[in-house]
Amino acid sequence: MSNIQDKIQEELKQAREVCTTEGATSGDCAAAWDAVEELQAEASHQQQGEKKKNSLEQYCEDNPDAAECRIYDD
Repeated sequence: MSNIQDKIQEELKQAREVCTTEGATSGDCAAAWDAVEELQAEASHQQQGEKKKNSLEQYCEDNPDAAECRIYDD
């Protein structure tokens, strides 16, 4: 995920440069900021997709044969 964060930082820098040279109301400036927003949305989407395990899930992953981790079919 740090790769997308690096890309966001690059796009932020580029957006600032474009807006400085082209002007804050230019189409290029708006497009540059749109690119930043898209990357931030993707990073947020990826982060939401990562489900964090609770302590029991982590324990069962490490100890699948433990009594607490058995699953019974009805």
